[in-house]
Amino acid sequence: MFDPATNTLLRAAFDEVCEDVSRHETAARTHVASRILEAATDGDTSPERLRQAGREALHDAPAMGQ
Repeated sequence: MFDPATNTLLRAAFDEVCEDVSRHETAARTHVASRILEAATDGDTSPERLRQAGREALHDAPAMGQ
């Protein structure tokens, strides 16, 4: 469980990375969220690194229908 400030950073990173991803693309959005949480769990809570982890996840996210 993260503190409120870290939760805010996680949400901001997710929202920024998924800004152009349809809410219907749940597999891709879940993949991005998972990678951002993984980075934070590993202690990497800098906003830029969280966004980078999310962008990398979006790049290799499962396509719809897979």
